[in-house]
Amino acid sequence: MERLERSFYSKASMYSFIVVVVLFMLMWIGTGQFSHMDWMLFGYMVSSFIFFIGITVRLTSWLMRPATYEVVKRSIKNMKTKKRQKRNFKAIAKTLIDNIILQKFIFKRGWYRGIQHWLIAWGCIGSLAITFGLTFGWMHFKLINAETYQMVVFGIPTISMHPDGILASMIFEGLNITAAMLLVGVIMALVRRIGNNDLKVTQRAEFDLFPLYLLLAMTVTGLALTVSYKLLSGWMHPELALIHQITVVVFLVYFPFGKLFHLPIRPMAAAVPMNYQEVVEVDTKECAGCGELYSNDDQIADVQQILGNQAFDLEMDNGNKPSDYCTACRRMIRVMDHLNMKSKFGKVSGPVQTNNGIHVPGFGRERAEEFYNQAVKEEVKS
Repeated sequence: MERLERSFYSKASMYSFIVVVVLFMLMWIGTGQFSHMDWMLFGYMVSSFIFFIGITVRLTSWLMRPATYEVVKRSIKNMKTKKRQKRNFKAIAKTLIDNIILQKFIFKRGWYRGIQHWLIAWGCIGSLAITFGLTFGWMHFKLINAETYQMVVFGIPTISMHPDGILASMIFEGLNITAAMLLVGVIMALVRRIGNNDLKVTQRAEFDLFPLYLLLAMTVTGLALTVSYKLLSGWMHPELALIHQITVVVFLVYFPFGKLFHLPIRPMAAAVPMNYQEVVEVDTKECAGCGELYSNDDQIADVQQILGNQAFDLEMDNGNKPSDYCTACRRMIRVMDHLNMKSKFGKVSGPVQTNNGIHVPGFGRERAEEFYNQAVKEEVKS
């Protein structure tokens, strides 16, 4: 893998190349060596490739962060441990059902927000799945006879259905169903954001409202296409198809770089119960000060590793680190240290160094003479 990586400018470019090759091969298989390409979907296809390249670049950058990298490394290590496999499976299954499928973490904030978020999330997932399946030719429908359609997935014939049956209607109207879910969820979200004065203070139009407007435009134009060919005999259908394709292309290109990127990284929530709960919802790490259980051993070890990787390896006189103490003891240590009071836990070895090299002193503590001397030297040099 290292030799392969040297052939590329970066890890992101290497993984993007691999993703494009895999997509190309899957497309080759799904379309029967490109024998049944739908060139009307060419714009969707190009933007879909950009979508996957953008997702790959963002995920690669995200996974290279010290905190994310440590969590992923811990997850892989625990998944390889045989004695933890049963617990890992339960943790992943529980997270999948509670946080991904049912999204209980949002419903805890209120039924309105829960329903709104669930509709938007699954509307997006369903729409993307159907769009990619049709765009890359992973699935298509074959006419067997005048009364039978057959779904072909990656060149393999699967279920057969009557074109007027319930199953066929649900499959053929899949995009309309997910679009309706999105429409309801987006309207609920816009009503909440526009009418809630508390949200107006913190929300940003380009970050919080733009994706909602984009989803709304994509959904309305998509449903308008259905209304056009089903109820209006195709009135303005070419124009509406072009407008809808433009909104979908903009959405797919925007998705990896905006607020909606949280959707593909949400499954990482499974790492918390899988890695940091030796006993479910029970702390196992003892505070070095008061002896109370306050966290998990693996979690504290990862926190110290992450801080060390970022040159925040704070060590006290007694050899412990602030993360070895519970929140109450840690607060006590900091306050006593800032006030130059003697602490039974010892003192932090030094001030936190910021990125610009200027240390932040504690309250009531004078700056060392070396600080001023260094500042004078730098001023003279400049």
